[in-house]
Amino acid sequence: VQLQASGGGLVQAGGSLRLSCAASGRTLSNYARGWFRQAPGKEREFVASISWNGGRTRYADPVKGRFTISRDNAKNTVYLQMNSLKPEDTAVYYCATGNTMTGLGATTWSWGQGTLVTVSS
Repeated sequence: VQLQASGGGLVQAGGSLRLSCAASGRTLSNYARGWFRQAPGKEREFVASISWNGGRTRYADPVKGRFTISRDNAKNTVYLQMNSLKPEDTAVYYCATGNTMTGLGATTWSWGQGTLVTVSS
């Protein structure tokens, strides 16, 4: 499966961006999807995940209340709406697919290509 993230760019602090990630090669409607990010000089970290039917979402503490993950299984696509962006949100954002339906527990994630988000102060 190929995962292609898009929608990144340069935005001022307080602004918004919407990332998209289209999957090709395999239908992912029965698997959890997620977003991770990697800032310069830091390790990749979890941002958000969504279960196979969208019924369960999970967020990292730094983005709770500002980011919203959603999915459209008909389009094999997952989204990340990012509001109230902060300079510390600057990173390469990667979409991922998990090997479980919920994305919880011992889920193994596979990442695709990332998209750069830069938030200026």
